[in-house]
Amino acid sequence: MNITLIGYGNMGSAIAKRALAAGHQVTLAGQDAAKAQAAAQAVGSGWATVATAVASADLVILATPFGAAEAVVRAAGGLAGKVVIDISNPVTADFSGLAIGHTTSAAEEIQRLAPQAAVVKAFNTVFAQMFDGSAEVGGRPLQVFTASDDAAARQQVGDFITSLGYAAVDAGPLRNARLLEPLGMLNITFGYHLGRGTGIAPAWLAR
Repeated sequence: MNITLIGYGNMGSAIAKRALAAGHQVTLAGQDAAKAQAAAQAVGSGWATVATAVASADLVILATPFGAAEAVVRAAGGLAGKVVIDISNPVTADFSGLAIGHTTSAAEEIQRLAPQAAVVKAFNTVFAQMFDGSAEVGGRPLQVFTASDDAAARQQVGDFITSLGYAAVDAGPLRNARLLEPLGMLNITFGYHLGRGTGIAPAWLAR
């Protein structure tokens, strides 16, 4: 697939490397063209302005903080007709908790900002370090949860996840991002505040 990653931080760069290794075409984009260029060179991908990169994308991955979402959607021209993966957790500035939740989620707010896009919540429970190396945790495939109101978009993102070597877990409609984002915060708490490290990820176990 033709993947556009908007954002060039730890998560954006890590997903870009994994997607390239899986054979996808990857373009990095961002508000700062110089930084996007440098990040693209570092991972071996292409780069472009946000609007240009989005125009030809099969999947658009928003790898930016939630607070940047409105500006990114505006720069992308509204993202109409695009399948958009939101990987964010709407954490507070001190990383002590979530800024929104219970009655909405970052993913739902992004869907409101881009009503003609198909927003899919995914990757928010996975640390950037988990994209480098094995696709397993504790001998089991790393699981990536997906939530969206568009079943076809959820399937497309699930196929992308599978192509990276991970197990896609269908988590239902987009409102369930209200559950996935606290799960992402719990993982951050275990990984950093409680000292478990970044080699962890939550998993759903079936008997």
